[in-house]
Amino acid sequence: MTIVILKTNKKPLNSKKMKSIKSYAIIAALVFMTASCVENSGKYKAAIAQRDSLEQVKQALDSNYNQTLVVLNDIETGFSEINQKEKDMKVNLKGVEGNSTNKRQLIAAQMTAIKEGIEKNKAKIAELRKLNSKNGRTNSKLSETIKRLQTEMDEKGVQIQSLQAELEQKNIKITELNTTVDTQSKNISEQQNVMEQQKTTIKGQDTDLNTVWYCVTTSKKLKEAKIISGGGLFQAKKVMGVEFDKSAFTQVDLRSVSSIPTNSKSAKIISSHPLNSYNLVTGTDKKITIVITNPAKFWSVSKYLVVQI
Repeated sequence: MTIVILKTNKKPLNSKKMKSIKSYAIIAALVFMTASCVENSGKYKAAIAQRDSLEQVKQALDSNYNQTLVVLNDIETGFSEINQKEKDMKVNLKGVEGNSTNKRQLIAAQMTAIKEGIEKNKAKIAELRKLNSKNGRTNSKLSETIKRLQTEMDEKGVQIQSLQAELEQKNIKITELNTTVDTQSKNISEQQNVMEQQKTTIKGQDTDLNTVWYCVTTSKKLKEAKIISGGGLFQAKKVMGVEFDKSAFTQVDLRSVSSIPTNSKSAKIISSHPLNSYNLVTGTDKKITIVITNPAKFWSVSKYLVVQI
């Protein structure tokens, strides 16, 4: 068997090189530990939080900017449509003579559309102002644009008044506009009626939710009113069966009743009510009064209080 001995030209590391390697390792470890400490430091976390906050502000500004561009575009489109309708109406006005009913109705409809367009643009300009003042800051360039648009709107209003006067001279009644106004008034009236009905309904529901009844009387009268039935040596009393005389009860609002006098020296509550929601208090005349300490809890089990005296 032949044994091959391999030789290498590499020399073993001397102590000096070993020290250098150890130094590099220590430096690397310190750098790693320092980076870890920095990431966990309060300043680092504050910087990250500030960066995130600035990013959120940037996103909000971008969103606000995009909204502004959309509204500006809507306003410019609105003015363009108003101007076109105004031109069309002026053309039709030149040919209105005699009893041209159809053309008069067309002109009236065009005037209505113009006025509606103006109202829409007014709302858009108001929206633009709100966007400009958002976050408590205003843009000077946008403020100038808004001022220009408002001036244009004011001028358009004057022009429409002039057109309105011309329509009146030609005895053109804007029946469509009147119909629109009447419809709007009718809608407002209907909405008000609905709101009143809702208020009445809510009030009725509130009354129903807080209405309770109580009856304080003798065992004999309770039986006569069929409020209690049965009762004997081997039979428990049944309180308020299917048919009982509701007129025997007094109706009250639980929010306004804190105590119920029994006018008797002996009183027993036979309906279901939590024991820790009331007290039976005996007065100087030895008569008992039911003091309700927690109305919501007291009436939670039963809306009917039956007291036997």
